[in-house]
Amino acid sequence: MSAAGFLGTDMDIDWHTLAFAELGSDELYALLRLRQQVFVVEQQSIYLDLDGKDQQAVHMLCRQGDELAAYQRCLPPGVSYEQSSIGRIVVHPQSRGAGLGRELVRRGIAYNRRAWPGNGICISAQAHLQDFYASMGFVARGNIYQEDGIPHRQMRLDA
Repeated sequence: MSAAGFLGTDMDIDWHTLAFAELGSDELYALLRLRQQVFVVEQQSIYLDLDGKDQQAVHMLCRQGDELAAYQRCLPPGVSYEQSSIGRIVVHPQSRGAGLGRELVRRGIAYNRRAWPGNGICISAQAHLQDFYASMGFVARGNIYQEDGIPHRQMRLDA
């Protein structure tokens, strides 16, 4: 099914930004399922997704009807990096190619800047997505490294 078919034209996209305690069981299940579907199965990366940071994160979900089309978590300074962070950035395979990833990251940047003003944003970007993140204003730092069997590079967006 194409991205247009999955997203449809007769249904609205709904964005939700929730603290961990605000997530319902269905929302939590959907976001964990999407993360596993893409990061573990599709990317064949065996890693411990439940890293103890979800409880400190603000979760940004993009729903299309009953389906979770995209997701990311926003983390305050001091949890993953000295700066704030966005991570677990994922778009459902059937929703790709429609600009949803760019909108998701744009919203994550805007949220972090409002929530933690004067603070930069640091990410651990998959190396093949460096150009995408650079187009959003992130600057590569340091060398490429392996994280969960996938080449990554730290990237930062100044305050």
